[in-house]
Amino acid sequence: MGTFNGASPPAKFALVLVAAALAGACNGPFTGATRSPSPAAASSSRQSLPSANPSGSPTPVQLTSAFAVLLSPLSTTSYTVSLVGIDGRVVASQQASTPGAVSCANAAAAVVPMPVSTSDTRVYFMDAQGVVRFLAPNGDTGRATTVPIGAAQRSMFAVSPDDQRIAVIVDDFTSSGATTRLYVEDLNGGGNHVDVFSESGAYTLWPTGWHGTNNLVVAKAPACTQGGGPFSAGPQELHVVDPRTALRRFTVGGPTCVIAGPPSPAGAVCEDTAALAQANVVSWTGTTSRSLTIAGPTLAYLSPNGSQVALVGSAGTVIQESSRQFAGMQACGWIDDTHVFSGGDTQLQPRVGDVTSGNVVPIAAQGDCAGRIPGGL
Repeated sequence: MGTFNGASPPAKFALVLVAAALAGACNGPFTGATRSPSPAAASSSRQSLPSANPSGSPTPVQLTSAFAVLLSPLSTTSYTVSLVGIDGRVVASQQASTPGAVSCANAAAAVVPMPVSTSDTRVYFMDAQGVVRFLAPNGDTGRATTVPIGAAQRSMFAVSPDDQRIAVIVDDFTSSGATTRLYVEDLNGGGNHVDVFSESGAYTLWPTGWHGTNNLVVAKAPACTQGGGPFSAGPQELHVVDPRTALRRFTVGGPTCVIAGPPSPAGAVCEDTAALAQANVVSWTGTTSRSLTIAGPTLAYLSPNGSQVALVGSAGTVIQESSRQFAGMQACGWIDDTHVFSGGDTQLQPRVGDVTSGNVVPIAAQGDCAGRIPGGL
């Protein structure tokens, strides 16, 4: 799964959602000024780790446990990726040089997600030179591929759950937005390369993840922001598209129900912009399965199996279906179906919350939430 995070960390996701009405639908992933058509998970609570491979084999090792991903702040010259188990233990970590900041011709800040994606076995992360590396829970690490990067150019990516394909969106930022290009190719070696889609305008795409191996999920988001406070920038709706042609198959969310948090394998939660106190759980076919009552705009995270929603406010986290409360803990994602986790910096301790027992344990690392393994949607 690609990280569904913008200029601010996932715990602040509600502050960067754009609530303005969206442009009309089109056959491609999103609407903009110009368009070029194409040329052509179950989670577990067990803490079982395979042994490290001393040869550094690039072959992914299948996992029997789920892990949280934390990313240290991108404000320094390097950042750290940490993999965390449901017991709060850091099982693996790796550093990378931080990609340079990008702007829209110095007129506004470019809106980009974290340089991280997760498959069902690994986390992938990009350095300042555009090299995408991987880290597995057993400590295996290595170089996967390279993507374009430059002073006004940023690549965003999502690796397929089976570690075979990578979808890359390359943005060249300008004062009026961005020129967006989407391509898909083999993760190892770059073979079977397909230039899928291109468009220029005020909106861009974020590669959010893969629903299986034959559906790519992209998020529509503004390319630039000048601040503007709450609801100024961030993903608005999700498009399920054909990774070979970019033909849109389903839309999740939209102008009347804005996406309220990162998606899960079961779908996503969106907030009704008319009712204001209602959120809907929406499947990957765009169908609403149930509605929730909320106290105004709030963060909402759907569990991997879709059975529970974590609602996050200033006082902490409430699990909607069980009324389980974690006071003072602002969750930003699920590790598996019974554990949520939060991020933080030196002033805020990241933690793991057990939804079944109510127990909370600290994480021995700092950083913002950046996804989970397994990462398939």
